[in-house]
Amino acid sequence: MESLGNIIMFFVIVLSIIVFSVLTVTTRRLLRSATYLLFVLFATAALYFKMDYPFLGAVQIAVYAGGIVVLFVFSILLTQHPDDDAESLSKPRKWLGIVAALAGVALSAAALFGYAKFCGRLVPAMDDVTMEKLGRFLLSTEKWGYLLPFEAVSVLLLACIIGGVVIARRR
Repeated sequence: MESLGNIIMFFVIVLSIIVFSVLTVTTRRLLRSATYLLFVLFATAALYFKMDYPFLGAVQIAVYAGGIVVLFVFSILLTQHPDDDAESLSKPRKWLGIVAALAGVALSAAALFGYAKFCGRLVPAMDDVTMEKLGRFLLSTEKWGYLLPFEAVSVLLLACIIGGVVIARRR
């Protein structure tokens, strides 16, 4: 049984992820949005540490919070001035965004409530999961492996870096 402190800490982390996620997509200043995204990624790392996955937490901080947010900030600073405000959204676009957000919440809820059934069929028993097994499971070329998406993300990041260098050289 978990202690009350662990449960409170879990809810604080989850609440911070929710609040900073909403702030990330609702703020009109891009640098603030990137900063809020950084807070979301740090809170996600805290959640990994809370679940006793220190390697995933460290990777989350090093790769996402460190690399990707810095890439975002550089791309923002290279393409526009930090004090520029974004234009207001029109009513149809605002409603489309609300509908898309509600669809995302519904999809997440369906995934959350169907998780136990999903784990019973696809994922091996969760009581003896080690980092080695998790790494082999995620980066395998088997039926449920994720090697191809992992490589696609690395190519995408390489393209972003090359694009940033090209934009910086033009100036």
